[in-house]
Amino acid sequence: QVHLVESGGGLVQAGDSLRLSCAAFGRTFMNYAVGWFRQLPGKEREFVGAIMWSAGSSTDYADSVKGRFGVFRDNAKNTVYLQMNNLKPEDTATYYCSTSARWPVKLEYVEVWGQGTLVTVSS
Repeated sequence: QVHLVESGGGLVQAGDSLRLSCAAFGRTFMNYAVGWFRQLPGKEREFVGAIMWSAGSSTDYADSVKGRFGVFRDNAKNTVYLQMNNLKPEDTATYYCSTSARWPVKLEYVEVWGQGTLVTVSS
């Protein structure tokens, strides 16, 4: 069973950038898609972005983050990153990485979740 560990969250100001990391332990990401989701207290977890773990490395993004966020991977480190640029207060949430054997990544397809990392964007 893979174990996912996110890091990189914190408090930033609107317009700043932040990079989140998702490291896999116990198994590689090979043949799985890695998805990023976010959640506010009392709200449903929502899809942010995802990347396929294959030669094509296709990516997918929620409309709300297209052009601002990017998902990329480092094979050697078995780590996937979520690069967040031009952050807005509405991006404030706990961010979770996940693995899925299906594409595109959807909440109901997620098999493993990380513990989450909090991102707070002040105005």
